[in-house]
Amino acid sequence: MLFAIAIFALVMGLVLAVVDRPNLPKWVPVSGYLGPSLVLITFGLLYPGLLTIKNSFFDENGAQFVGLNNYVRIFTDGQFLTVLRNTFFWVALVPTVATALGLVYAVLVDRTRFEKLAKTLIFLPMAISMVGASIIWKFMYEYKPAGTNQIGLLNQFLVWIGLPPQQWLLTPPLNTFMLIVVMIWIQAGFAMTVLSAAIKAIPDEIIEAAKVDGVSGMRLFWWVTVPSVRPAIIVVLTTIAMGTLKAFDVVYTMTGGNFDSSVIANEFYSQSFVQNQPNIGNALAVLLFIIIMPIIVYNVRQMRISEGER
Repeated sequence: MLFAIAIFALVMGLVLAVVDRPNLPKWVPVSGYLGPSLVLITFGLLYPGLLTIKNSFFDENGAQFVGLNNYVRIFTDGQFLTVLRNTFFWVALVPTVATALGLVYAVLVDRTRFEKLAKTLIFLPMAISMVGASIIWKFMYEYKPAGTNQIGLLNQFLVWIGLPPQQWLLTPPLNTFMLIVVMIWIQAGFAMTVLSAAIKAIPDEIIEAAKVDGVSGMRLFWWVTVPSVRPAIIVVLTTIAMGTLKAFDVVYTMTGGNFDSSVIANEFYSQSFVQNQPNIGNALAVLLFIIIMPIIVYNVRQMRISEGER
């Protein structure tokens, strides 16, 4: 690590020494500043990405070309179909519910006397690591046999109301939805922060004009507030969707991907480094990239449209 830092410092020192010289062609300073970044992107992103795509068409030893066999296996094997199903549930529920909760939080919290405190508490899950949040919720879901003391808050509540404790993380597909709850809890604070800022940026003239026309309450919310913050809602939805597609920490920490709870990111790790099937892992990584790319392109287009409107 220290060697890499020393090399980086040396290269940047040489670059600065060269570009500060007078009477240099314009392309020299530009190349000096962009060159190190392009080298890092090439060897840290492009080359590994192309190598991953290439290896996804070979067997586990990387010696025999197998064409689309790895991809066919992903879409036909029952284990991987479960992974794809779980990923669909994650992407469908987490962005939608987290954004909806964030919008509700933003509207309600802005009207309270303790706005700063409330926003801090709601945003707090984003301030801790995914692993930390997962450990907290794993304790909440903890299961002990009936008749013994429950240390999990959720099962203790069931015992208090006369119901038997449940194995929340061991029973599919229930465990997938319990993991989704954790991700929603984490992301709702992010959604609230962005949408609250967007709501406060709505010009007062628009709100006053709507009130003069007799619009108030829920009609004001649906007809004025929501359309006004639509660009922010789209940004939040797509950002959370991209984060959800890459969800690994929550699944790995709470279930390890066992009991039919795995998603693409976790299965990529498992196939590549645990089950010694790097060919399947590479194919899953490529599939994840293909799914995420349209979201990224859409986000970039929306940002350009927003900048053009300004």
